[in-house]
Amino acid sequence: MITVNDLHKSFKLFAKPADRLLEALTGRARHATHVALDGVSFQVGEGEVLGVLGRNGAGKSTLLKLMTGVLLPDAGQIHIDGRVTGLLELGTGFNPELSGAQNITANALMLGMTHEEIDARRQAIIDFSELGDYIHEPLRTYSSGMVMRLGFAVAIHADPACLLVDEALSVGDGYFQQKCMKRIREFKEQGGAILFVSHDLNAVKVLCDRALVLEDGRVVHEGDPEGAANLYNRIMARQAEEEEGRHQARQHGAYGTYQVEITGASALGRRSGSTTLSSGETLEVSLDLHARQALEDVALGIMIRDRFGQDVFGINTHQRQGPFRLTAGERRRIHLAIEAAIAPGKYTITLALHSGDHHLDDCYWWHDSALQFEVAGYLGPKFSGLCRLPCEIDLNASDQGLPEKEST
Repeated sequence: MITVNDLHKSFKLFAKPADRLLEALTGRARHATHVALDGVSFQVGEGEVLGVLGRNGAGKSTLLKLMTGVLLPDAGQIHIDGRVTGLLELGTGFNPELSGAQNITANALMLGMTHEEIDARRQAIIDFSELGDYIHEPLRTYSSGMVMRLGFAVAIHADPACLLVDEALSVGDGYFQQKCMKRIREFKEQGGAILFVSHDLNAVKVLCDRALVLEDGRVVHEGDPEGAANLYNRIMARQAEEEEGRHQARQHGAYGTYQVEITGASALGRRSGSTTLSSGETLEVSLDLHARQALEDVALGIMIRDRFGQDVFGINTHQRQGPFRLTAGERRRIHLAIEAAIAPGKYTITLALHSGDHHLDDCYWWHDSALQFEVAGYLGPKFSGLCRLPCEIDLNASDQGLPEKEST
């Protein structure tokens, strides 16, 4: 359905607009060259979803613009069987002064639909978008979520053979996002090919059959979605360390007596090796302690909170093993292994050092949200709610021991 072979694309970057004119007049190069894509190749078959991951500037948007004909490649070939529609950016191809109904016609014509096809599917598009009477209002009065609804509705009803999706589903309420995901699955089951670009790692793991990772315009990984997500997170982690000074940022905001402090901390999935892991995977927390003076009663505590700030799980070493001692100047590493059988989402870890069972008497060191991690996808059986609890199901249970029904 989709074949991309040895694709190359570069752009000329000029320091100022006048340099472009001077280069044209003198013939002397006054530009720098940015290589957006460098030998990219892949295939997407019928009924297959290929995810594309990569940090900003990796080449994802350039790739999609080449595939939709917005840009032309410097070298390489792109072959797509049948009509291709793309959800690249909200409002692409829409006129804000026209009504939603008028934009259906204009946008559908650009996607290659005939007037007869548009008339036959117009009501289905309106029904799917759920815009109601707003369909006759100017698009400039729409929210971003309403524009996304209309754009997706037109694209999915254009009868495409291939669908290109670029972060379009990140806007809108949860209900409509689920509706779009359901429609994408139906499109896949009908044999459609999908190229799915997203930073939503859980969506990539759930929806995609394969995934590739772009870095500096090259394909650095192609394979199962979980492996691609793990590599992507390692790339992002390196970028965070290089650009933001993660250690210094982590130390900012800590408080306490500082008689002992945590000088280094990490929380990584045992299998993923990154801050994104699957539900059910072991979360390994490593902490480096430095005691400024001798202490006879020390407890280490952690608290995991979800994105709403709700406490999900907390524990301290005093509750498990009692207090431990530290000598003046001592450095010690403590390791915790937690089975993170919790729902997909983003979480923070608060770290604390104190005496006894709580920090109210002697708080040596405390830092809210010192670490962050994300749960995406499932390692074990799926579940609903906040966490997976031990559960046994017997489909052939005996009725022995149950009280007899009273006769009436």
